Amino acid sequence: MHLNEDAFPPLAAEAGVSQAVKAQLRLREMVLAGELPGGARIAELTLVDKLGVSRTPVRAALMRLEQEGLLHSLPGGGYAVRTFSESDVADAIELRGTMEGLAARLAAERGVAPAVMAEAHACLDAIDALLVPATLDDEGFSGYVALNAQFHSLLSRMMGSDVIARELDRVKGLPFASPSAFVVVETGSTQARDMLVVAQDQHRQALDAIERREGARAEALMREHSRITRRNLLAAVQAPQGQGLPGVQLIRDRS
Repeated sequence: MHLNEDAFPPLAAEAGVSQAVKAQLRLREMVLAGELPGGARIAELTLVDKLGVSRTPVRAALMRLEQEGLLHSLPGGGYAVRTFSESDVADAIELRGTMEGLAARLAAERGVAPAVMAEAHACLDAIDALLVPATLDDEGFSGYVALNAQFHSLLSRMMGSDVIARELDRVKGLPFASPSAFVVVETGSTQARDMLVVAQDQHRQALDAIERREGARAEALMREHSRITRRNLLAAVQAPQGQGLPGVQLIRDRS
C-alpha cells in the first residue's frame, strides 16, 4: 500500500500545537498558584522538566503568557513573572467597562439579530434560576461564572463589529480584567449572592436598553457594571494572604 507522506506534516503540526497549549495552560496555573513568584526569572530548562514537553512548546507558552500580560521579557533575554499595582488592575477593569459600554451602545444603535437576543435572554434566565437559593455553594458560583462569561461574549456579538469584538477580547484577556475575575473572592461572603443579584439586574437593564435602542443608557449601564469588579478587587487585595483569588499575590501593595 502506498502511503501519502503529505498527510504526516499536518499531524505533526497538530501535535505541536497540542503540546504548546498544554504548556501554556500549565504555565499559567503555575504563575497564578504562586509556584513561580512575582518578579522571579523563569528558567526555560526547568520548565521543560516540569511540564514534560520540549523547548519549542515551552517557548511558545512563554511568548503567549507575555502577550496575556502575566510575564515580561527581560533585557538580557528570558522572561520573569510580572507583578501589578492595584492601579494597574483597576485601569484594566476600567478599560474593559469602557469597551463594553461602547459595545452596548453600538448594539442598541445598530440593532441585534433576534436569534442573538433570544440567546441573551435565555442566558439571563439561566442566571436567574441559579440565584434563586438564598446562598450559593461552589457549584452555584461556578455556574454563575460560566453564564456570566457567556452573556458578556454575546454582548460582543450583538454590536456587529469584528474589529471592536477582537479588541474587547484582548482587553478581557488582560490579567484580572475579565468580567468574572473577582467573583470567586466573594464565595464565602454573606453578601455574595446580593452582589450577584445587583450584577444580574444590571445585565437585565442593559439588555432592555439595547432592545429599546437606547444607546446612551446601555453604555452607561455597562460602564457602571464594571464597578462591581472594582469593588471585588478591593475585597481581594484586602483578604488575608492565601485566601480568595488565585494569582492575587501578584498584586503589589496589598493592605
